[in-house]
This record gives sequence, C-alpha cells and structure tokens, in this order.
Amino acid sequence: MLSFIVNDMTCGHCAKAITQSVQAVDPTATLDIDTQSKLVKVTSSQNQEVIKKAISDAGYHPVAA
Repeated sequence: MLSFIVNDMTCGHCAKAITQSVQAVDPTATLDIDTQSKLVKVTSSQNQEVIKKAISDAGYHPVAA
C-alpha cells in the first residue's frame, strides 16, 4: 500500500478527482481517502512514482507519507 499526504485536498470533490486520476493509470487500484487528515492510501500494481504523478496530474501536491 502506498500512502501520501495531500495538503491541498480539502473536500469530496478533491477525493473524487484524485480517485479518477489514479484509476486512469490503474483501473484496479483501490483508494482509502481521508480528507480530514489529508491522507490518501492507494493499493495498486503501479509503483509510487506513477501514482504520485497521477495525483499531481489531477492538480494536487502529494508527499509520500
């Protein structure tokens, strides 16, 4: 499981955008997102850099947790 802190994620819309972007690079990825703690956990067959780029491409700034 990969974990990221995404400080500029503030709401459900943000979580949905991140989910869609990650699942675009790995359709089988599962995400556990807590907007309160700014934590995104991803279970994916892709590596950390691919997932981090997907979150960045959605307009956010992930930092490995």
